[in-house]
Amino acid sequence: MPAAMDETTLLSRLEATIAARRAGDPASSYVAKLHAKGRGKMAQKVGEEATEVVIAALTGNREDLAGEAADLLFHLLVLMGDCGVSLADVVAELARREGTSGIDEKASRSS
Repeated sequence: MPAAMDETTLLSRLEATIAARRAGDPASSYVAKLHAKGRGKMAQKVGEEATEVVIAALTGNREDLAGEAADLLFHLLVLMGDCGVSLADVVAELARREGTSGIDEKASRSS
């Protein structure tokens, strides 16, 4: 990856591209095609991609894992956009959790 690559900017651009394509022609846009099939299909794709990430991680192939992780992030952004959840929302939640032990954070949700 080039040293000047800003991951946050890249993800923000991807989020904007997904939003712009959501209402496009399903015949020419994969995002529009997923959107036309509904939230259930989008959620299914996230699950499929998550499974592929797990498999790639267990095989130990870094390139496969990077590719599958990219697919997962893409499909997650598609689903999040459909649900009205932005990257900014996720970053705010991560910021809220920052500095809190994962064990403590999980315990706070288990009430």
